[in-house]
Amino acid sequence: MIDAILFALNIVLPNLMLMGLGFFMRKKGQVSRDFIDQASKLVFNYALPCLLFFSVIQSTVNFSEQFYLIAAGLAVTLLLYFGAELYAKYFIERPEDKGVFVQGVFRSNMAIIGLATVANAYGTEGLSIGAVYMGVITLVFNILAVITLSRTTIDPEADPKQVARHENYAVMISKKLFTNPLILALIAAFGYKILASTLELPELPSVITQTGALLAAVSLPLALICAGATIDMRSMLNLSGLSMQASIGRIVIAPIVAILVGLSFGLTGVHMGVLFLMVASPTAAASYVMAKAMGGNEILAANILAFTTVVSLFGMAIGAAALRALGWM
Repeated sequence: MIDAILFALNIVLPNLMLMGLGFFMRKKGQVSRDFIDQASKLVFNYALPCLLFFSVIQSTVNFSEQFYLIAAGLAVTLLLYFGAELYAKYFIERPEDKGVFVQGVFRSNMAIIGLATVANAYGTEGLSIGAVYMGVITLVFNILAVITLSRTTIDPEADPKQVARHENYAVMISKKLFTNPLILALIAAFGYKILASTLELPELPSVITQTGALLAAVSLPLALICAGATIDMRSMLNLSGLSMQASIGRIVIAPIVAILVGLSFGLTGVHMGVLFLMVASPTAAASYVMAKAMGGNEILAANILAFTTVVSLFGMAIGAAALRALGWM
């Protein structure tokens, strides 16, 4: 049991400490909002895609064996989505709250917290598997987010201009989905691996791989520092009943669903670990951006994001320790 607890602490504490550093630097005025925005763009557009690309092409993992993991991830995502939609239909009145609640429950922060925790737990092997999982599930996340926010933030009796505005935004999101740097990096990586195996292409020049390794090494630490710097304690502590309900869905219900689905798919070891850690991550930061842009309750979205960003890390540690002690992770 001691080994299981140490395993859980080792995969969660580094993330928490880096986020704490970002929070401390922001409070001391050592980083500005402009720096956080610029650093986040650097991570999203360059460093993280570089990490995903080289994680895939340098991996010896047989990606065809990830079928059950991805199938389990899709099942978990859809169960959480439809479960949250059903709950919102009967227990949430205001249309602008419904989509925000649903998104807060089913959409996790895989690209930063999830990948960083998987890397701490399983190293390069876990990172490669997590990258593939993230690439597929990210597509599903964005599609479901557009659906729920478009449908639940529009008044059925709204004027045609309001409806058209939401429909245009949905089209824009769909276009951005297929120009997403993370998705493009994964497509490029798989394309390269297929060509390399069929045409026996030479290895990439060392100057490219070394530059890629340096840039990739920046991604997760910088992303975690930026995540910590954006934490708003006022939002975190200013929970309403609805934001607490969504947070419970993300922190408690989502990991339990992941474990049950993972067991039903026969997942063990690194595959169960990747599924659990990706699903148990806090609500994705993109959920706030999309909720604000599509007319949802942005205050509710901010409260869910702030609370789950901190508290979910402790839930991940407890769950990881339990799974490790049972020999499932």
